Amino acid sequence: MTNRLSYLGPKGTYSEQAAIQYDNSAILVARSTIPLAADAINSDAADEAIVPIENSLGGAVVETLDLLIHQSGLLIKNEIALPIRHCLMASPGTERSEIRKIYSHPQSLSQCRQYLSRHFPECQLVASLSNSAAVEEMNGDRYSAAIAGSRAAALYNANILEENVEDNPTNATRFVVLSKNDHYPTGTDKTSICFEFHDDAPGILVTALGEFSSKGINLNKIESRPNRLVLGRYIFLVDIDGHRSDDIVRETLSAVEGHVSSMKILGSYPKQISSSI
Repeated sequence: MTNRLSYLGPKGTYSEQAAIQYDNSAILVARSTIPLAADAINSDAADEAIVPIENSLGGAVVETLDLLIHQSGLLIKNEIALPIRHCLMASPGTERSEIRKIYSHPQSLSQCRQYLSRHFPECQLVASLSNSAAVEEMNGDRYSAAIAGSRAAALYNANILEENVEDNPTNATRFVVLSKNDHYPTGTDKTSICFEFHDDAPGILVTALGEFSSKGINLNKIESRPNRLVLGRYIFLVDIDGHRSDDIVRETLSAVEGHVSSMKILGSYPKQISSSI
């Protein structure tokens, strides 16, 4: 049965590239926001959803974190890391020397700031809703260009004037695949959880995290988000090695639960799939 995969659209975005990399046989279902991409599963318009959760330069995608913490009953089933390779493109016939305006998503403009300052210091930079929208906006304007991925150039018949214009060649975005069920154990898994404390006291976070170190479980990541109820109170998100069905992980999570006021398992899934796009 063909998988239906929702993603943060429109076509030509890096989210679409991640969706294709994850499952190139899937029926892709574009949605305009991250919550709508996730809701496509609940409304039976999609079987899975792929959404960005972290960028190596910009950090966490808070909309996805808040969705997992507060709004969604969905679980993380997989993850994929997509290198971000920005291209400078223009309508056919436009020369670099003619460019007076450059469109792109604000995050992409930021990720190419040094390149733009060096090569196009006098150009007007225009923020677009997405990189694909940027290519559409500049199309037909001889004096405009856009920064987007190579797929957007192919979709909208734009000429790539220069590839890899990002300032940092290590720029990458991590995407997670959401589903009603997480992944079966593979032997090389990670588990994501979140928890919070209703009380504030010295050492409570150290005590909870100590359960992982005492069992020899590696923490891949820890970060926090406001709990939306009390100023200065936070929900902690943690990624650990292992699958939640592993005996040692199950016992440790049970021990952690005894130290916190609430805990939620966000999913167990295979460790990062690398991408060469």
